[in-house]
Amino acid sequence: MARLKADTPFLHPDCELNDATFGKFVEIGRSTRLAHSHFDDYAYCDRSCDIANTTVGKFANIAAFVRIGATDHPMDKASLHHFHYRSGDYFDDVDHDEAWFAHRRTRRTIIGHDTWLEHGAQVRPEVTIGHGAVVAGGAIVTKDVAPYMIVAGIPAVPLRARFAPEISDRLMALAWWDWPHDALRAALKDFRALSAKDFLDRYEGSARDQRVSG
Repeated sequence: MARLKADTPFLHPDCELNDATFGKFVEIGRSTRLAHSHFDDYAYCDRSCDIANTTVGKFANIAAFVRIGATDHPMDKASLHHFHYRSGDYFDDVDHDEAWFAHRRTRRTIIGHDTWLEHGAQVRPEVTIGHGAVVAGGAIVTKDVAPYMIVAGIPAVPLRARFAPEISDRLMALAWWDWPHDALRAALKDFRALSAKDFLDRYEGSARDQRVSG
């Protein structure tokens, strides 16, 4: 019997969740911390990830020890320290600075569909990782990444595109990540066996019908 289910995420032990929501067939690795974030259908992360203020697209592949949307300290003020916004932890007569936390939550990070963030990568707040892109292990992404681009380094820079522009554009238009579950199962053999180009050649004509039937 399949381990992942449409109606509830598979949460490994010791996860810490705060305002986290999930689509279908989602898996969250052991000791991961999620805050103010959403994982769309089929997305997963491995163990010990730290993800805040982020929208994770469908079929996203997030390896262990990835950090996304790391929260900032107020560099324009007299002190960086959180005593002046987590003030209730230090003083009996004052509350936390909720305006600061609300500001943090507006700085959304977007992880596109069918992306791969390798081990230990970091993605900064307000960055968008395009559909199909790959972030190499240990990279720190400070700028938007184009769809189907591979980036690496500190700060991350483009290495190469995964496909020729024509193939990338066709994959974006196909949007197979929006197919219903049964259609994915029906095409599984071809996902396994065909190149991207051959897959497109076979399925482009039926892409509209796949989305409508979902």
